[in-house]
Amino acid sequence: MLPARSFSISIRHDWRALYERIWQPEFFPKWAAGLADGELRQGDDGSWLADGADGPVGIRFTPHNPFGVMDHWVDAGPARVHVPLRVVENGDGAEVILTLYRQPGMDEERFSADIKLVNRDLKALKNLIERAA
Repeated sequence: MLPARSFSISIRHDWRALYERIWQPEFFPKWAAGLADGELRQGDDGSWLADGADGPVGIRFTPHNPFGVMDHWVDAGPARVHVPLRVVENGDGAEVILTLYRQPGMDEERFSADIKLVNRDLKALKNLIERAA
Protein backbone atom coordinates (compact mmCIF):
# COMPACT_ATOMS: atom_id res chain seq x y z
CA MET A 1 0.00 0.00 0.00
CA LEU A 2 1.11 3.53 -0.71
CA PRO A 3 1.08 6.25 1.95
CA ALA A 4 -1.91 8.51 1.29
CA ARG A 5 -3.17 11.94 2.32
CA SER A 6 -6.65 13.28 1.59
CA PHE A 7 -7.40 16.97 1.22
CA SER A 8 -10.76 18.69 1.01
CA ILE A 9 -12.27 22.08 0.54
CA SER A 10 -15.80 23.32 1.21
CA ILE A 11 -17.47 25.18 -1.64
CA ARG A 12 -20.70 27.18 -1.34
CA HIS A 13 -22.46 25.55 -4.27
CA ASP A 14 -24.95 22.69 -4.54
CA TRP A 15 -22.87 19.52 -4.86
CA ARG A 16 -24.77 18.14 -7.85
CA ALA A 17 -24.60 21.45 -9.71
CA LEU A 18 -20.90 21.70 -8.89
CA TYR A 19 -20.22 18.20 -10.19
CA GLU A 20 -22.16 18.92 -13.39
CA ARG A 21 -20.10 22.06 -13.91
CA ILE A 22 -16.64 20.64 -13.29
CA TRP A 23 -16.65 16.91 -14.21
CA GLN A 24 -15.67 17.35 -17.84
CA PRO A 25 -11.95 16.97 -18.59
CA GLU A 26 -11.93 20.29 -20.47
CA PHE A 27 -12.73 22.10 -17.20
CA PHE A 28 -9.72 20.76 -15.25
CA PRO A 29 -7.12 23.18 -16.69
CA LYS A 30 -9.17 26.11 -15.35
CA TRP A 31 -8.25 25.14 -11.80
CA ALA A 32 -5.94 22.10 -11.70
CA ALA A 33 -2.60 23.63 -12.70
CA GLY A 34 -0.86 20.71 -10.98
CA LEU A 35 -2.40 18.33 -13.51
CA ALA A 36 -1.25 19.96 -16.74
CA ASP A 37 0.31 23.05 -18.21
CA GLY A 38 -2.26 24.47 -20.61
CA GLU A 39 -5.24 22.86 -22.27
CA LEU A 40 -6.02 19.16 -22.59
CA ARG A 41 -6.27 17.54 -26.01
CA GLN A 42 -8.41 14.48 -26.63
CA GLY A 43 -6.52 11.45 -27.90
CA ASP A 44 -7.77 8.97 -30.47
CA ASP A 45 -8.47 6.30 -27.84
CA GLY A 46 -10.63 8.40 -25.49
CA SER A 47 -7.73 9.42 -23.29
CA TRP A 48 -6.58 13.00 -22.91
CA LEU A 49 -3.14 14.44 -23.57
CA ALA A 50 -1.44 17.31 -21.80
CA ASP A 51 1.90 18.98 -21.32
CA GLY A 52 3.00 18.30 -17.76
CA ALA A 53 5.79 19.84 -15.71
CA ASP A 54 8.06 16.89 -16.60
CA GLY A 55 6.91 16.37 -20.19
CA PRO A 56 3.86 14.93 -21.98
CA VAL A 57 1.24 13.08 -19.96
CA GLY A 58 -1.78 10.95 -20.79
CA ILE A 59 -4.87 11.22 -18.62
CA ARG A 60 -7.95 9.02 -18.32
CA PHE A 61 -11.04 10.24 -16.49
CA THR A 62 -13.93 8.42 -14.84
CA PRO A 63 -17.03 8.75 -17.02
CA HIS A 64 -19.87 11.03 -15.95
CA ASN A 65 -21.81 9.42 -13.08
CA PRO A 66 -24.50 10.26 -10.47
CA PHE A 67 -22.12 9.84 -7.52
CA GLY A 68 -19.76 12.82 -7.88
CA VAL A 69 -16.76 10.63 -8.72
CA MET A 70 -14.08 12.42 -10.75
CA ASP A 71 -11.17 9.99 -10.45
CA HIS A 72 -8.42 10.22 -13.01
CA TRP A 73 -5.29 8.30 -13.92
CA VAL A 74 -2.19 10.15 -15.05
CA ASP A 75 0.37 8.37 -17.23
CA ALA A 76 3.71 10.13 -17.12
CA GLY A 77 6.41 7.93 -18.60
CA PRO A 78 6.24 4.41 -17.20
CA ALA A 79 4.24 5.43 -14.11
CA ARG A 80 0.44 5.46 -13.85
CA VAL A 81 -0.84 7.54 -10.95
CA HIS A 82 -4.41 7.15 -9.66
CA VAL A 83 -5.96 10.35 -8.29
CA PRO A 84 -9.27 9.76 -6.46
CA LEU A 85 -11.42 12.90 -6.57
CA ARG A 86 -14.96 13.28 -5.21
CA VAL A 87 -17.62 15.93 -4.97
CA VAL A 88 -19.93 15.17 -2.05
CA GLU A 89 -22.84 16.89 -0.35
CA ASN A 90 -22.02 19.12 2.62
CA GLY A 91 -25.31 20.61 3.80
CA ASP A 92 -26.44 23.00 1.08
CA GLY A 93 -22.91 23.14 -0.32
CA ALA A 94 -20.22 20.74 -1.46
CA GLU A 95 -17.02 19.16 -0.27
CA VAL A 96 -14.38 18.40 -2.88
CA ILE A 97 -12.03 15.67 -1.69
CA LEU A 98 -8.80 14.61 -3.38
CA THR A 99 -6.54 11.78 -2.23
CA LEU A 100 -2.84 12.01 -3.01
CA TYR A 101 -0.72 8.85 -2.95
CA ARG A 102 3.00 9.10 -2.28
CA GLN A 103 4.51 7.27 -5.22
CA PRO A 104 7.30 4.68 -4.88
CA GLY A 105 10.69 6.37 -4.73
CA MET A 106 9.16 9.80 -4.06
CA ASP A 107 11.14 11.67 -1.44
CA GLU A 108 9.56 13.80 1.27
CA GLU A 109 10.46 17.05 -0.50
CA ARG A 110 8.64 16.03 -3.70
CA PHE A 111 5.63 14.72 -1.78
CA SER A 112 5.44 18.01 0.16
CA ALA A 113 5.60 19.93 -3.12
CA ASP A 114 2.73 17.82 -4.50
CA ILE A 115 0.71 18.51 -1.34
CA LYS A 116 1.18 22.25 -1.88
CA LEU A 117 0.03 21.90 -5.50
CA VAL A 118 -3.10 20.00 -4.47
CA ASN A 119 -4.05 22.60 -1.87
CA ARG A 120 -3.36 25.45 -4.30
CA ASP A 121 -5.53 23.78 -6.94
CA LEU A 122 -8.42 23.14 -4.52
CA LYS A 123 -8.33 26.80 -3.43
CA ALA A 124 -8.32 27.86 -7.09
CA LEU A 125 -11.42 25.70 -7.71
CA LYS A 126 -13.21 27.22 -4.72
CA ASN A 127 -12.37 30.77 -5.87
CA LEU A 128 -13.40 30.06 -9.45
CA ILE A 129 -16.78 28.63 -8.46
CA GLU A 130 -17.67 31.02 -5.66
CA ARG A 131 -16.68 34.14 -7.63
CA ALA A 132 -18.90 33.04 -10.52
CA ALA A 133 -21.91 32.44 -8.25
